[in-house]
Amino acid sequence: MSKVTDPIADFLTRIRNGIQAKHRVVDIPASNLKKEMTKLLKEKGYILNYKFEDDVNYQGNIKIALKFNPETKISAIKKLERISKPGLRQYCDSTNIPRVLNGLGIAILSTSKGVITDKEARELGVGGEILCYVY
Repeated sequence: MSKVTDPIADFLTRIRNGIQAKHRVVDIPASNLKKEMTKLLKEKGYILNYKFEDDVNYQGNIKIALKFNPETKISAIKKLERISKPGLRQYCDSTNIPRVLNGLGIAILSTSKGVITDKEARELGVGGEILCYVY
């Protein structure tokens, strides 16, 4: 069993692989940060649903139901891109929050107000670490 050095990258990769393999459900080891990111993905309509299972192991599991178009079988998520990496953290202040695909995608930020989207960060006037882009 190898130790995951970047849990957020692992989270995004598991979702990416699930989409690639057309899986309906993806299992991911849970953490509070990943749970918040999952809630945001559901809120913004990128995934169908999620379930937190706390009885599986100490930290629990996240089951994510991926969202596909019924006719075309194309995923709701086109791309998941890790921005801030353990070797090179990417921070921005409230005035320099990037726009993803000119506002069509979302950037997920970790701020003093919690894990929020780029739009919410602009409204609240807070900056933080840019975790990833989703579109």
